[in-house]
Amino acid sequence: MDINEKDIYFMRLALEEASLAFSEKEVPVGAVLVSDSEILAKAHNARETSKDPTAHAEVIAIRNAAEKGDSWRLSEASLYVTKEPCIMCSGAMVNARIKRLVYGCKDEKGGAVDSLYKLLSDKRLNHQVEVVSGILEDECAEILRRFFQERR
Repeated sequence: MDINEKDIYFMRLALEEASLAFSEKEVPVGAVLVSDSEILAKAHNARETSKDPTAHAEVIAIRNAAEKGDSWRLSEASLYVTKEPCIMCSGAMVNARIKRLVYGCKDEKGGAVDSLYKLLSDKRLNHQVEVVSGILEDECAEILRRFFQERR
């Protein structure tokens, strides 16, 4: 598999997680954390069900992977997320030393990677994260559109 095929494969898994969130009436965002093509953790948003404001897919995946491993540093890992991460999740990626983020669609109202802020590439921070965006962008945006249309 070349990088693009891997990115599509793991983003499809993140979309499966987003679908689980949708079925649980959570904002449908999914995340998959991978290192050397091995899945370290999969997660989806769980704020409503857990009553935890920090229960974003990215944070849950990072926590779960760090707990399983022998370090909080995930410096060889790639995080696949269906939607551009927020400030909190971007901060968690910097703090976990994530190597690479691959995300699907932009979040014009809360995105902290490209839309509102550029936290992952800010040279003032002690770590930067490589970013690839737009992988399965239409599918990632569509599940969010459907979710919010049904809520109106």
